[in-house]
Amino acid sequence: MKSTLPLSGRAASAAAAATHVSSNQKVWLSRLVFGLLLVFCLTPWASPPVALALGLVLAQTVGNPFPAFTKQYTAKLLQFSVIGLGFGMNAYSAVQAGRQGILFTVCSIFGTLLLGYVAGRWLKLGRHLTHLISCGTAICGGSAIAAVGPVLRAKDEEMSVALATVFVLNAIALFAFPAIGHAFSLTQQQFGLWCAIAIHDTSSVVGAAAAYGKDALEVATTVKLARALWIIPVALGTAILFKQQDVKVKIPWFILGFIGAMLLNTYLPATHYVGPWLVKSAHIGLTITLFFIGAGLSVRAIKSVGPKPFALGVLLWLVISSVSLYVILHA
Repeated sequence: MKSTLPLSGRAASAAAAATHVSSNQKVWLSRLVFGLLLVFCLTPWASPPVALALGLVLAQTVGNPFPAFTKQYTAKLLQFSVIGLGFGMNAYSAVQAGRQGILFTVCSIFGTLLLGYVAGRWLKLGRHLTHLISCGTAICGGSAIAAVGPVLRAKDEEMSVALATVFVLNAIALFAFPAIGHAFSLTQQQFGLWCAIAIHDTSSVVGAAAAYGKDALEVATTVKLARALWIIPVALGTAILFKQQDVKVKIPWFILGFIGAMLLNTYLPATHYVGPWLVKSAHIGLTITLFFIGAGLSVRAIKSVGPKPFALGVLLWLVISSVSLYVILHA
């Protein structure tokens, strides 16, 4: 017995050491793969849909080795990228695109919020979670959820589920919408307007529109950012509806940066020398943003959604997508 214990102890120590080495190898492997894919996203061969797909593959295989880093910089990188895109747009064309989308914006936002309320009660979901998913679908995905969540004083679990629901559907939309647009022979203007209305996050809207064409990108970005401004009245309305007091509404200031860049590009000829470089950098930034988003969609994040919240998200998304497409085709 005396000789058996040391042997078993040494065996346990050896097994623990082997497990530790294996764990370290996995960490270094995930870091290496992450680095190589990130470098690839900087090349001309990468595109937003490809970057998102690579991020998803990374998350489902070796895992994201820097989850805190990607989560922290995703929103900031997207904001700077959107501002950079403004240096490639004309203010007159943007105003015209905004006029086309304003009626769509108002009707779709309030229609989605109302449908979400009814469907949420039918599915017996909590009011906070229902409202978060509805706002994310109606306005601008994760940005709207991040703005409305503190107003609701929503729990971390509710925020996580709402964000995961929106990000999963964003990933699907980024791949599906350009194919659907070509199948229905949508024009550049029609597709830009449709994806700005029907896709949740600004990142996926810009990615899908960029894959469809330059004019689609201009329309989609302008309409989507005008739509994002509705975060402010919806958040204030949320505070009143849910009887919340002493809350702060997060204003999407980067939209003002986009407008400023667009005005400089339109009225200041000197910016035309640096504008193309800034736009190119913005596209690279958007590509990296979508890689970060894909890398954050782990199996655990997807499983955390649950059937009912995901059913609500899918229902709202299908309704707003199909109705807006029908109106655009027959308007």
